[in-house]
Amino acid sequence: MVNSKLILVEGLPGSGKSTTAGITNDILKQMNVETNLYLEGNVDHPADYEGGSYFTKTEFAQLLEQYKEVQSILENHALERCNGFVLPQYKLKQDLDETMVPDSFWDYIWNHDIYELPLEKNIELITDKWQRFVEQAKSGNQTYIFECCFIQNPVTIGMIKYGVSMDVVMNYVKQLADIIEPLNPVLLYVDQQDLSHSFKKAVQERPKEWSTGFMDYYNNQGYGKIHGAQGIEGTISVLEARKQVESSIFHALNINKYKIDNSQFEMDSYKNRIMEIFMNTVKM
Repeated sequence: MVNSKLILVEGLPGSGKSTTAGITNDILKQMNVETNLYLEGNVDHPADYEGGSYFTKTEFAQLLEQYKEVQSILENHALERCNGFVLPQYKLKQDLDETMVPDSFWDYIWNHDIYELPLEKNIELITDKWQRFVEQAKSGNQTYIFECCFIQNPVTIGMIKYGVSMDVVMNYVKQLADIIEPLNPVLLYVDQQDLSHSFKKAVQERPKEWSTGFMDYYNNQGYGKIHGAQGIEGTISVLEARKQVESSIFHALNINKYKIDNSQFEMDSYKNRIMEIFMNTVKM
């Protein structure tokens, strides 16, 4: 039996991760567990950076010098991390209107996004934030539910963006697994037998901007570029390769883990399966 303070929900795009995270949150609340749910894209994520830009101390000093008119705002939001500073993009957006800085300022900010940095620096910053989160979470009473930042993000930046080997990505995720061990994590991996069907379903249901951006990201850099991926079928081939990597990672992880088949998208039986996991196996 496990007293878990962290539930990780992973899976490929369109598999049903957000739905699974929401169902898990509802089930735990019914069990009188105090939860904190963070879905993909949450800018306040406690263990990951969604819209964070990193600058070395030299770069940050240059930024302050170049944009003196907003120096106080930059200094107010800067977090000192890993021999440099992190700026939360959404907070800058809130405090800076279009008349205060030129477009070149925002280009500079976006180009320093933590998920645009070299992989080594990304790993340093992300592992640092996970460590800070664990130190805070292990003394509290809440159970955190995270969607897709534990496996997906390392695989995406390592394999999809930079085309590095599976060993590099595996070691990245294992490093995170070691960090979160004090929280007795539970991993739920949402599986789809027909990846092509689930991804095309997602493309039909989501805005065109999402699918266009997603396919560009998957086809035109790292793994996709190396293997000549094109169009939706090329994206699916990259996703198939990603699925193999994630499957290997899943089996290698020495944590409490469950693979849940969501191929039928049948909610009642799916909810029952998740309920069984938490009623019969996991003591919160």
